[in-house]
Amino acid sequence: MANLRLFVASAASSLNNYGLARYYLTSLKRGYSVFPPHYIQPIPRKEDQEALFQSDEAKKIVHEQVKPALVMDTCSEFYDKRVLKFLNTLMKNGNRKLATALVTNTFESVKRLQLERYHKATTSEAKENIELDPFAVFHRAVDNCIPILQLKNYRRGGITYQVPIPIAPLMAQHKSMLWLIQAAKEKDDEERFYHVLAKELIAASQNQGRAVKWKQELNKKCQANRAYAHFRWM
Repeated sequence: MANLRLFVASAASSLNNYGLARYYLTSLKRGYSVFPPHYIQPIPRKEDQEALFQSDEAKKIVHEQVKPALVMDTCSEFYDKRVLKFLNTLMKNGNRKLATALVTNTFESVKRLQLERYHKATTSEAKENIELDPFAVFHRAVDNCIPILQLKNYRRGGITYQVPIPIAPLMAQHKSMLWLIQAAKEKDDEERFYHVLAKELIAASQNQGRAVKWKQELNKKCQANRAYAHFRWM
């Protein structure tokens, strides 16, 4: 009898501990980080840090605990998230070394081509209109190729309609980069890929080239199919 009572007491204690543990586990938020949720994100960029110190936000988080920076976080002035995204879009089969070399050679070709145009320009106004920074040329080219709308197939009454719908900013940027890369791949066998890509970036920065033409064609199709826009909500 005593052994039975001891067994029941130990079982009840185990169930009680199990219930408390389950309560504490369910009360906590599920997370996949080793750092608690009240840790704030690091700010590695110097310009972001200067803007933070100029505001009152720095006084609020001066004593907060900060997560360690990621491997890709850097304060280098040559680091650019959009360039890194373009590199990842260009990369195939995980060959990051080749993709990095192609992007580096592309920017170098952009610099050389723009310098040639700059030295050939005869007036000071023409020289001022020539952008020599390859990063600025790249950003302008991507911005000029970003579409506003996209076409999506909707089937209504046995007929498939191409309905124009808004496109997400990240998806639009990705599509712009894909157009630039695809335009550079349509090249002659004698030309280098990075040289053709550099020409395409310069042309796109001036609202010219095949990538810009594809964006304009997509916008025309969306404009022509605007009568089917109501199918999106049906």
